[in-house]
Amino acid sequence: MSLISTKIILDNADKNGYAVGAFNINDMEFLQAIFSAALAEKSPIIIAASEGAMKYAGAGMIYSMVKTISDAHPDIPVALHLDHGSNLSAVMTAIRAGFTSVMIDASHFPFEENLKITKQVVNICRPLGISVEAELGRLKGIEDNVSVAERDAVLVNPEEAIDFVSASGIDFLAPAIGTSHGAFKFKGEAKLDFERLKKVKELTGIPLVLHGASSVPEAASKKFEEFGGDLKGAKGVPFDVLKEAIKYGINKVNTDTDLRISFLARVRESIATDKTQIDPRKIFGPARDYVTEIIRERMKILGSSGRL
Repeated sequence: MSLISTKIILDNADKNGYAVGAFNINDMEFLQAIFSAALAEKSPIIIAASEGAMKYAGAGMIYSMVKTISDAHPDIPVALHLDHGSNLSAVMTAIRAGFTSVMIDASHFPFEENLKITKQVVNICRPLGISVEAELGRLKGIEDNVSVAERDAVLVNPEEAIDFVSASGIDFLAPAIGTSHGAFKFKGEAKLDFERLKKVKELTGIPLVLHGASSVPEAASKKFEEFGGDLKGAKGVPFDVLKEAIKYGINKVNTDTDLRISFLARVRESIATDKTQIDPRKIFGPARDYVTEIIRERMKILGSSGRL
């Protein structure tokens, strides 16, 4: 199957009440792990690449890898998505390379500037059949002692969301509801604003995206630390919280940190247990397979398993 727009994948998820993982890649092993999981779980997939990944591997190389493996597995719906494009230059790099979906993240600007930049990207992408994601609010974990005023200052405003979606013409929106990037999302219990999420969904009626959604798997974290890593205090979004978010309208769940932790945990283990090993395939292969297990578990939680 040719690469398709993320909009096609998410519209189906929205219609049927589930979410699809957007899994970040930097190299071949992560890509193979994602496809292995998709084949085993019969799940659609969104391959995400950040600006950093495009600089590291090359946007054209990323496209070529994804296109090649996608063509080899025509039964799997696959979209290639730019994650957190910070400016028009990054968006154009992804478009020229063949990406089928882009995120323009101008959420750090005031509302009007965010809207202006986002509309510019939509105007470029719409005639090309490329779907567009944008973000409102800021990704910042919300703790128990945060005041209402502080919470409102960083989380999405539902009334602004409907104005933004209507004026920009975006295909799906990432509303800030209390998550954050990385492995250290919360000091206490995970606190997501589901009422705010529910309101945004009711007002916009489009697929919604949860950023900063890695769960920091306990088994992988323990393995990472057992073999010399340090993740003390790491805390992600629990599976039951992810399920609740999907119930209130999340259809795309970004996952990056979990894959990194899992891959490097297994790499650390391989290096520590066989100090004579000089074949990278014997180190990266088991790490790739471990990431596949993590992704398969995530697909089941999101409800995308068995959707083909």
